[in-house]
Amino acid sequence: MNIYFACSITGGRSNEPVYQAITAALMTDGHEVPTAHIAGTGIREREGTLPASEVYERDVAWIRACDLLVAEVSTPSHGVGYEIAFALGLGKPVLCLYHESLTISKMISGNSSPGLVVRTYRGTEEAVATVRAFLGAQTRL
Repeated sequence: MNIYFACSITGGRSNEPVYQAITAALMTDGHEVPTAHIAGTGIREREGTLPASEVYERDVAWIRACDLLVAEVSTPSHGVGYEIAFALGLGKPVLCLYHESLTISKMISGNSSPGLVVRTYRGTEEAVATVRAFLGAQTRL
């Protein structure tokens, strides 16, 4: 499966270990994750050198090509919100997950789009298990 993984880059990186665990698990499970690099340390500096138009065109092309989108939304991000809405607009299934100790935007938690699933997690292992359960449900559809 081709999975677009979305997470905060410029808004903060405190959940980077979770991002890395999710993308590593997806790739270990044999999925294609064109955005796996954004989970890595130093991504803000690497992406910061690219023109904004290039990042936009690349990312929307990846969203168009993906089977679904997984977003870690614990850290607010304009870009991630845009990616979620863009994917939903294309009819792509979307999983938004966030740490249960946090409150997320009501634009996500209150969204009743049929393709959107919002879940919490308590730790990294549970986040990975939640992603895997979501993918399992998608393959049964």
